[in-house]
Amino acid sequence: QLQACGGGLVQAGGSLRLSCEASGRTFSRSSMAWFRQAPGKEREFVAAINWSGVHRGYADSVKARFTISRDNAKNSGHLQMNSLKPEDAAVYYCAVDPGPWSLRYGLGSRYHYWGQGTEVTVSS
Repeated sequence: QLQACGGGLVQAGGSLRLSCEASGRTFSRSSMAWFRQAPGKEREFVAAINWSGVHRGYADSVKARFTISRDNAKNSGHLQMNSLKPEDAAVYYCAVDPGPWSLRYGLGSRYHYWGQGTEVTVSS
């Protein structure tokens, strides 16, 4: 089970740190990712990280602003979001891919486990 938290209301230019905590099983050898879905839009990939943290991937829209990380000792992951823009507003979901790292890390179908989402609102 995955639990995402840390969302909230922030002004444009501000920062938020999302967390994803896993329980029930360990995901220390799995890839982890964040996706988001804004109202009326399809879910989109945000960032992904492999089990060791060596490999990371980002959507072009968030590069240089967002940083994905993980803490395998705590079975958790994080998404540090800086310089937030109104277009970043969405429900953010964490997800886990139990398979090996793939260059197709942006495909939602690779992820078998999903958190319930945490909402991020960015005011202009």
